Amino acid sequence: GIALTEPDYGSDLASAKLKATPTEGGWLLNGSKTWCTFAGSASVLLTLARTGEEKDGYKGLSFFLVEKPRTEGHEFIVQQDDSQGGGKLTGKAIPTLGYRGMHSFDVFFENYFVSDANVVGGEAGVGKGFYYAMMGLTGGRMQTSARAAGIMQAACEQAIGYAKERKVFAHAVADYQLTLVKFSRMIATLLASRQFSYAVARQVDAGGGQMEASLVKLFACRAAEWVTREALQIHGGMGYAEEVPVSRYFVDARVLSIFEGAEETLALKVISRELIANATGKKAVEGKSEAAA
Repeated sequence: GIALTEPDYGSDLASAKLKATPTEGGWLLNGSKTWCTFAGSASVLLTLARTGEEKDGYKGLSFFLVEKPRTEGHEFIVQQDDSQGGGKLTGKAIPTLGYRGMHSFDVFFENYFVSDANVVGGEAGVGKGFYYAMMGLTGGRMQTSARAAGIMQAACEQAIGYAKERKVFAHAVADYQLTLVKFSRMIATLLASRQFSYAVARQVDAGGGQMEASLVKLFACRAAEWVTREALQIHGGMGYAEEVPVSRYFVDARVLSIFEGAEETLALKVISRELIANATGKKAVEGKSEAAA
């Protein structure tokens, strides 16, 4: 499980407040995280915490490997013994509109002890959490664009299959020119998103592509919302029924433009800043410029 987001801070990771206080042999974590995916079944939570002062901003964050037992169900409580300080870790799953198979949790830390050995990067990694997060988010944004392409593919296949079988006014829905125009635009959007994703993946494999990963996520995830909407529309009233797969594709697509960086944040804080930094010859840090750092 990955624990980055907090109740008051989503895409603004630099403002994270979950506090890690040094103690003998390790750190005590206090605070809360939200949208921690698979926190219940995970045995380790990769947790971003503030090891410096709030005024340190993005330079005061570190990553911890928080160990816990695997649990089933939608709630868990982990109580440490007295030798570890008697801390507690609790979690509760968040009911969601879509993505119902990928349970995300609210997680609460109360003096939860984490060993020095569990600091990502060791002693040298203290204060480097924001940079590690940005490296990881590039891959996360890349794979989210691939998810978007996959959900568009499924939606197109379902819509075409349904339109060939469903008859309206004595003709199959697929026989109408308006439907054919919809299909051509849906497939064009799907293929553009997929090829864009492949191109950026090659850049990421070569060690670059941070801004481009944000661009392709921005494009493909918004495209998935439109394509799944059109697929649902082609199904008519049946598209609104939970028994039809396209209804799930529609609600699942909606979250893609939110997680791994909301599209507004990507446009304002990542893409535009990188473009400006490239034009002025300055290196950009997500949400910051080198000059600000």
